[in-house]
Amino acid sequence: MDMVFRDDECRIRKNNAPANFTTVKHMASNLLRTAPGKDSLRVKRKVAAWDDDYIAEIIAPK
Repeated sequence: MDMVFRDDECRIRKNNAPANFTTVKHMASNLLRTAPGKDSLRVKRKVAAWDDDYIAEIIAPK
């Protein structure tokens, strides 16, 4: 994941922030991984950033 999502550039380094951020990031990647479609995880992530309806469907499927 580091090479694809460039985790080394993250500036979160104090207290519990790195653990909290990692937990949220893993939850988001698991939701994207289970989303329907044959697109790559990177493409799904980009589409989710652009399209509010797509991210809403991933978070709360009908």
